[in-house]
Amino acid sequence: MKRRRHRPIAVLMSLGLVAASWAVVPPAATAGESRGIQIPAFYDPPAQIPASPGSLIRSEPMPLSLNLPVVFPGKATRLMYSSIDSAGRPVAVTGAYIEPTVAWRGPGPRPVVAFGSGTIGSGDQCAPSLGLEHPINLGIGSDGNTLTLTYDLVQMSGLLNKGVAVALTDYVGLGATDRRHHYLNRVSTGHAMLDVARAVKKLPGVSIPAGTKFGAWGYSQGGGASGAAVELQPTYAPDVNLVASYVGAPPANARTTMAGAEGGLISAAMGLAMNGFLDSNPELVPVFDRNLNASGKKMLADTATMCIADVIASYPLAKSGAWTVDGKTLGQVVDSEPLLAKVIDDQRIGRLKPKGATLISTALGDNTVPHAQVKQLAKDWCGKGAAVRYLPVGLPALPGDRDQLVLHHLEGMLLAYPTALAWMTDRLSGAAAPSNCGSLGLMP
Repeated sequence: MKRRRHRPIAVLMSLGLVAASWAVVPPAATAGESRGIQIPAFYDPPAQIPASPGSLIRSEPMPLSLNLPVVFPGKATRLMYSSIDSAGRPVAVTGAYIEPTVAWRGPGPRPVVAFGSGTIGSGDQCAPSLGLEHPINLGIGSDGNTLTLTYDLVQMSGLLNKGVAVALTDYVGLGATDRRHHYLNRVSTGHAMLDVARAVKKLPGVSIPAGTKFGAWGYSQGGGASGAAVELQPTYAPDVNLVASYVGAPPANARTTMAGAEGGLISAAMGLAMNGFLDSNPELVPVFDRNLNASGKKMLADTATMCIADVIASYPLAKSGAWTVDGKTLGQVVDSEPLLAKVIDDQRIGRLKPKGATLISTALGDNTVPHAQVKQLAKDWCGKGAAVRYLPVGLPALPGDRDQLVLHHLEGMLLAYPTALAWMTDRLSGAAAPSNCGSLGLMP
C-alpha cells in the first residue's frame, strides 16, 4: 500500500478539519511504505481517535535490537495514544514504553521520563520507536532511498541504567501514517510529550502508581519539545506529576533558528518545518505556493518523507534563496508574509512559566540552534520565577565560524549529557533543585 501522505502541496488544504468525540476501532489491516521501508500496520491510526488526550489506542510488545545489560537494559512496549494537535484536533501518536531491567535505587516508585528525540526526519520510517528495533536501516524504493540513524539510543540507555523508565514519543505525524510530522510545532510536540506520560499509565501489565514522578528530556528538537511540555503542563496536563525537565539546545525562537540553519548542513530541515506547518495550518498553502519556485516545491516534497541523513545527503549547505521565486531567504519570506510570521512567532518558547525544575544547556559555539536564543530562554524563565539551572558548555565559536557542519551543536549534546543525567536522577530522587538565575548575567 502506498502511503497516504504522498500528496502534492495543494491537496494539503483539505487536511483533517473534523474533530469530535470518537470511539476506538480495531487496527488497520494493511501496512504502509515509505522510501522502501515497510511501516508496520500498527502505525496506521484508526479512522476515529479518542477525544480525551492520553487515551491508549493500542499496544503490543516490541523487540529491542540492543537489549543487553548496560548497553540497553530494558523491555519495550509499542503504543499508540491520543493527543491534541495545535489546531485542536484529536490525533493519534505512536511511541514506546521501555521498562528497565535495572532496579530504581531512589525513594518511591520507579520514575518515568517522557523522552523527545532530536531531529531525526519527517518520513514515518524515521520514527524513533521503529529505531528501537532497527537503529540503522536502509530503504530503497520507488519514492526514493533512505537511511535511518537512531542516535538517541545512547541518552535513553543512560536513563535505563539508572533504573528510570522511558516513555518515548514519536511526536505528531512521525510514525503515525495519516498526516505529516509537526516538526518544531510548539503545541503539537509539547502535547505529545505530556500525553505519552498519561498513556503509559494505562498500559496493560505496567504498574505506574499514583504519585509517580515524571521528567521530560530532550536535546535540539527534543529540547524544544521538553521546553514546550514544561510550559504547557500546568494548564494542559496538571494530572502529570512533572517534577523536572532537561531542555537541551532548544530552538526556542524559530526565527533565530531559521537564520542559524541557513546555508548549513541541515538547512533543508526548514523543509521539515514547512511541511509540518502546512499540515497544522493549511491556510499557509497559498503563501508557500506563491513564494516557492519549482526547486522549492521539490524540496518540500522530498523532505516530507526523508530522514535527517537523507536531508543532509540531498541538500548539504543549501541556501534557501534557491528555493524561492525572487531569491529571498525563507527568513525574509517570513518577514514579508504576516500570516506565516504569526505562525512562526507562535512557536516561541519562554512566554509561560515552566512547571518544576529545569536544566537548560547550550554549547557556546552553537550557531545551528544559536546559543544566544537558548540563554534568552533561561532569562525568560528566570524572570518568571522558575527554578532554572543554566548550563553553557564548550568554547565560543571562533570569528567567522557559523557551525555550518553542526559540530558545535553535536558537541553540546555530548558535553552536557553527563551533567544532565546526574541532574535528572537527583531531581527524580527528590533532591532540591539548585538554580543559578541570580548569576545568569555573569555567565556566557
